[in-house]
Amino acid sequence: MKMYLPRIIDKLLKERLEAKGAVLLEGPKWCGKTTSAKKIAGSFIAMDQPDMSKQYQTIAELSPQQLLEGETPRLIDEWQIAPNLWNAVRYEVDQRDEFGQFILTGSAVPAKIDETMHTGTGRISRLYMRPMSLYESKDSNGKVSIQDLFANKEISAKSDNCLEEIAFLICRGGWPKAVGLEEKPALFQAIDYFESVVSTDISRVDFVKRDKEKAKRFLRSYARNIGSRATLETIRQDVLANHIDTFDPVTLYSYRDALTKIFVIEDLPAWNPNLRSKISIRTTDARYFVDPSIATAALQLGPNDLLSDLNSMGLMFENLCVRDLRIYADYLDGNVYQYRDSSGLECDAVIHLRNGSYGLIEIKLGGDTLIEEGAKNLKDLASKIDTNKMKAPAFMLVLCAKAPFAYKRKDGVYVAPITCLKP
Repeated sequence: MKMYLPRIIDKLLKERLEAKGAVLLEGPKWCGKTTSAKKIAGSFIAMDQPDMSKQYQTIAELSPQQLLEGETPRLIDEWQIAPNLWNAVRYEVDQRDEFGQFILTGSAVPAKIDETMHTGTGRISRLYMRPMSLYESKDSNGKVSIQDLFANKEISAKSDNCLEEIAFLICRGGWPKAVGLEEKPALFQAIDYFESVVSTDISRVDFVKRDKEKAKRFLRSYARNIGSRATLETIRQDVLANHIDTFDPVTLYSYRDALTKIFVIEDLPAWNPNLRSKISIRTTDARYFVDPSIATAALQLGPNDLLSDLNSMGLMFENLCVRDLRIYADYLDGNVYQYRDSSGLECDAVIHLRNGSYGLIEIKLGGDTLIEEGAKNLKDLASKIDTNKMKAPAFMLVLCAKAPFAYKRKDGVYVAPITCLKP
């Protein structure tokens, strides 16, 4: 049996249960939701248990209270199979009037939401779980803390990781079952996940039959546009290229929405700071997956393919960094955004905390030229911010795939390899 690796979400889940009657833990399948929840739960029921699922659904319709009985916190795994459990949990939380009663886990947004379903506001708190960050999978030494960057502290760390290792980590992804395996079986986990998504999950989410080959082509197009602000029409035209069949806009939105509901796609929203000039800020989301390995599996790319095409590797590496930054930002009570304006100035990631502090981050493979380019972009953006209307950036960071050391430059810009980062 594999040793359990502690997850950042474990602490967040425990804290949330101390403040709410129930917690909904959502995220892609295979990311470890059930495993983490079981570590905290007092009792457990799996709604997708093959020999009991139909019976559980019937009980959920007729007498849902029976499914809620057990030691607390009571874990109800894949609750969305019986959506009316939501109202039952909400009602029971009201009746008991105690915190830490239920954990609901789900790898899809319920297909059919009854209009009588209550939002659960005030009773059921939501947490989002992603595949493992490099810090959680022990592929980052954690010598550089984002909290220290916000505190403007000096940093010092060393990384011996080479580009070959980073290419492997991109293709392996953060799937718990892949961590610690030899290269071939580790890489197969993402490939198997991709096949499951296009074969069954994309249709099962809302019981709408979708074409497997079209799903593959859609995901390939999304992967080719990773990190970009490509419009959905651009993606649709790319899907249609060299094919004689149709893929109308309604179908496109259907596929996109289904993949969002099963937490495969996770675009990055735009950041809208106060600027000194009247320059126009682009508000289109940047295209990303919840894990970079989905993109490499869609394009049938392995580590060696990335190493022979560093431009593609750079884009996939961006997705890896965005995944980790999102996980770390959740821990710090913040969110991650991206920035682009009409002058072409970009910032790959902005961590914005609830207290108004924020950090600007450029993502680069490494090397002096790219680090200098990233530092210049960060300083250019910082100079445009109207500090009379909002805080100055707490830090600026060039986040690299390969850099021998983490350090703070004379101009105040931090440089750090992703394999040294932690919350």
